[in-house]
Amino acid sequence: MKTFARLLLAGVLIFGFAFPLILPAATPGSAVFIYRRIFKSSTPEFIEIKVEEGSDKASYEIRQLDEDPGATPFEISSALRNKIFELTAQLNYFNGVDLDIHRKIANLGEKTFRWEQGSEAHEVKFNYTVNTAASQLLQICEGLARQEELVEVLQRRMKYDRLGVNDALLDLETDLSKGVLPEPQRLLPLLDQISADYRFVEIARQRARALAEKIRHSG
Repeated sequence: MKTFARLLLAGVLIFGFAFPLILPAATPGSAVFIYRRIFKSSTPEFIEIKVEEGSDKASYEIRQLDEDPGATPFEISSALRNKIFELTAQLNYFNGVDLDIHRKIANLGEKTFRWEQGSEAHEVKFNYTVNTAASQLLQICEGLARQEELVEVLQRRMKYDRLGVNDALLDLETDLSKGVLPEPQRLLPLLDQISADYRFVEIARQRARALAEKIRHSG
């Protein structure tokens, strides 16, 4: 029996190395929407949002241009994802469309909408647009970037700068009042954690509690 067990274990190890675990990848043939903004001498200089059709997984990258690239995954609701691809369809998947206003206005950063599916890809670049569908899509993308940026700031301050948490919550409160954030409910776990943790100052705990209540009632 011991000999059989040793042989079985050896077989598992051999085949385990021969056939490594295959991690889930993007669905073959699935469409991908990409938003990118490059705005030198601003903060941040680089923003990129990627959303895959048919998946609640997305990724974002927010950084300065001289920093190392690296995307971070985040979740997106099916309703918002469907809205993104609905607007993309209205814009003919960016095939042969011209979104820029073509007027002499300030540089607001080069923005790119890109659609990919298999070997097919289309993209459009613009500085400023008055196209209704494009403006809605832009608002969603910039809002998602701001939302994930707030998540990053809150997480970092909760870990390294507890006194700075209240200032981050003030920024969140401002953006929430302006309706900037597409899915503020994504911040509820952090807000609940802050409001229940006595290591944070009372004013921050109270503000986190009030913001969480506001988000829940608005949802």
